[in-house]
Amino acid sequence: MGLYSTMRTSASGMAAQANRLGAVSDNIANSSTTGYKRASMEFSSLVLDSGGTEYVSGSVESHTRYAISEQGAFNFTTSVSDLAVKGQGFFLVSSDSGQTFLTRAGSFTPNGTGDLVNAAGYKLMGYSLLGGGPTIVANGTAGLEVVNIGTLALQANPSTAGALNVNLPVNSTVIAPANLPSANAATAQYTAMSSLVAYDNLGNQITLDVYSSNLGGGDWEISVFNSADAAPGGGFPYAGGALATQTLTFDMTNGQLDPSSPTSISVPIPNGATLVLDMSGSSQLAADYTILDATVVNGNAPSEVERIEIADDGTLYAVFESGTRVATYKIPLAGVASPDNMQPLAGNVFVPTADSGEIQIGFPGESGFGTMVSGALEQSTVDLASELTTMIEAERNYTANSKVFQTGSELMEVLVNLKR
Repeated sequence: MGLYSTMRTSASGMAAQANRLGAVSDNIANSSTTGYKRASMEFSSLVLDSGGTEYVSGSVESHTRYAISEQGAFNFTTSVSDLAVKGQGFFLVSSDSGQTFLTRAGSFTPNGTGDLVNAAGYKLMGYSLLGGGPTIVANGTAGLEVVNIGTLALQANPSTAGALNVNLPVNSTVIAPANLPSANAATAQYTAMSSLVAYDNLGNQITLDVYSSNLGGGDWEISVFNSADAAPGGGFPYAGGALATQTLTFDMTNGQLDPSSPTSISVPIPNGATLVLDMSGSSQLAADYTILDATVVNGNAPSEVERIEIADDGTLYAVFESGTRVATYKIPLAGVASPDNMQPLAGNVFVPTADSGEIQIGFPGESGFGTMVSGALEQSTVDLASELTTMIEAERNYTANSKVFQTGSELMEVLVNLKR
């Protein structure tokens, strides 16, 4: 058994070194592959029970290890749809058959139908924001859909949010109840008025007249009217009355909104959505009426998408020709407890295994996930100098094992010749 076990052991050594060379060849071939994670071989010994004075040599077993959790360097590009992850997490992508995979290869470009597809043909997955905020399933892919920017062309989005923060003059004349704008009489009086532009469901521009009236004692009436309903020549009375009316209460000691006061006013836009107008930054001080902040009300008239932007929290914005930015998708990240134990597949994608743990989904910058970097690609983690050194070492070890096998073979031949 001595010579036979020697040859068997050396053969296992050659097989192990051949596997090592295979890993090296894969690494070198993918040294320029975006998001590629290097493979390496680890060895463990298999010891057989000698039993007595005869030594029975064992063998060596090779185990493949993938450094999937290793962070690669960034290569910055001019394409905003090129994505990289700084820290933990993987992009969720799907194949043509609809199966979901994990990857760090973020070289996404729109295909003929507008789907964002990487170099391996896998489609980027995300949550649509057009119907409201995403409902994330932490341990599943329900609700995810292919990120498509082709369907965003020539869209009109209704206004749903905006801000109007003003300083209201504390020493202004108090308006009598019968003359308040909310009464909608021809004799209506008010302290100040500002106009804002909003959009309905079809993209029609709606001009809102926002009236502020001093009620005294720190109370102010805020009334919003549709400018199109104004009387001939403008002003009161408005056909149909006020779209919304709200009373703001200010603290007379510091001029800021009282904690019990509303901070916004909800305005139903005709043939549109409800616009929540934030006024939480308003004040009541001994100064003239001043607009402190008039944030552009969201929504837009029908226009083409000029470009897209992707924030580091994974939000994809469509920027229209009008300059309006509309959040259309939220791109999540996925992770597992032990990334290095995932199974790699063709196309530089990974699938969870029993050893890696189940998939967990979250958003960039939250729950331990890294941030998303737009306009960058994660480079391969292969170090060519190290791989060439490993190749030379594997070649020498293979040659040494072959010498042992050759020696055992020659001794076996001598043993066989003794019978002759």
